[in-house]
Amino acid sequence: LKLVESGGDLVQPGGSLRLSCAASGFTLHYYSMAWFRQAPGKEREGVLCLSTSGTTNYADSVKGRFTISRDIAENTVYLQMNSLKPEDTARYYCVRGMPSTECDFDTRLYDNWGQGTQVTVSS
Repeated sequence: LKLVESGGDLVQPGGSLRLSCAASGFTLHYYSMAWFRQAPGKEREGVLCLSTSGTTNYADSVKGRFTISRDIAENTVYLQMNSLKPEDTARYYCVRGMPSTECDFDTRLYDNWGQGTQVTVSS
């Protein structure tokens, strides 16, 4: 069972990035999936999650700017980030949750974290 994130980069404020999380060893859409992030000196926080039924949950700080999606054929989940701000700078992690039609950011519900990908928003 493996999750591999990619797509992190240095981007200017106002720019966009799309992160990818390729899953192997399990069928991604049978589980809730989430993106968390952690900035230096800060606690890990949930960004978005996507349940098996398509229900999403967003952190208030990213509403209207970030979206989560999945490609069943590619067994990959994506994080589209628009209108990036310096405060979005963090390491972003993809994680598998429970086989549930709902999702939230309780880390006890998640296992098999990826290695993360670094997003830096700076001019």
